[in-house]
Amino acid sequence: MNIIGRLTRDAEVRNVAEDKQVVNFSVAINESYKNKAGERVEQTTFFDCAYWLSPKVAKFLTKGTLVELTGRVFARAWAGRDGQPQAALNFTTSQIKFHGGGKKTTTNAVQDSAKHNTSAGLVASYSEGDDDLPF
Repeated sequence: MNIIGRLTRDAEVRNVAEDKQVVNFSVAINESYKNKAGERVEQTTFFDCAYWLSPKVAKFLTKGTLVELTGRVFARAWAGRDGQPQAALNFTTSQIKFHGGGKKTTTNAVQDSAKHNTSAGLVASYSEGDDDLPF
């Protein structure tokens, strides 16, 4: 599945195991359409996103950045502190394309569960020693 949207906050890197890190960020997708009455309706959908393996990409994932994500979506439900049902759309990202302002840069995924102990270990398309992506 592909989604295109803007980051709603700067990405955060979290340690999830001794040797694993995840980059978490959220993306908003805005859609507009006309309803049966002919009125324009604006609708925003939010996705909580996770990107594994390369935490260096986090510095490029800043609030307002337009990105195209490839991955899989799943819904998560829980009871809130007040007991009311809550839900969120989560997106496990396997590829990130940055849009706008210069060259497009892609971070790709590879299937390598033995090496990375995940079903989709991710490898950046830029050199791990590079500090800057070629925007």
